[in-house]
Amino acid sequence: MKPTYDLLVQGNNLRLKDDFLGMSNVTLIGSKSGPILFDTGGYVSRLGLLKALAARGLTPADIPVVFLSHLHFDHAHNVDLFSHARFIVSQREWDYVENPHQNDLLVPWGIREQLSKSRIDFIEGEGLIDEGISFFPAPGHTPGCYAIELDTGDRGTVIIAGDAIKYAKEAIIGACDMAFDTIENGTRTIERILDRADRIMPGHFPELVKQANGAFSWNDAAPFDLLIR
Repeated sequence: MKPTYDLLVQGNNLRLKDDFLGMSNVTLIGSKSGPILFDTGGYVSRLGLLKALAARGLTPADIPVVFLSHLHFDHAHNVDLFSHARFIVSQREWDYVENPHQNDLLVPWGIREQLSKSRIDFIEGEGLIDEGISFFPAPGHTPGCYAIELDTGDRGTVIIAGDAIKYAKEAIIGACDMAFDTIENGTRTIERILDRADRIMPGHFPELVKQANGAFSWNDAAPFDLLIR
């Protein structure tokens, strides 16, 4: 079977003057061997993630594999909901969060301890998770960022980029604008993704689709329902 993908939590790139409101995309991948969750989102997405799973007839216990693009709070909180699962984590990222960049304040305390309660498969280089589902290093935002490439058939090559491409701006200008590794590494990663993908699921933006002229744009707006109580 060809892999499928389904956006469970719609991310955004909103922020306050000095802090982030941004929620990350959380994507459910359908594979020959069963569902794979790409990232778990932050605490602000916790109830929405459970609701989205329930709407598909699933609970966290039905997710056997969780792939973490990197270990920032907005992508790797909620791992405790899937403590039974097998986690796939970059060895480079695992080492990085032990001693992150001095300006990287986004690594949640205790993330290694929490993940260590579960089975972790550490990855390096490129490889396959399942039929039509491959992973590859995507450094820049952090040194250990990883992305997933899906050979979907009907939708072409879909890259679930995480924060290797956070939002449309980086795809449009073809350059990284927030790196705790290096801007140069981030830009090389973006160039690779733009060259290979027909569709891109960014970390904090609606899905990007390659147009006839080779540029990427998006078809769907990202809702942000804010309720005051």
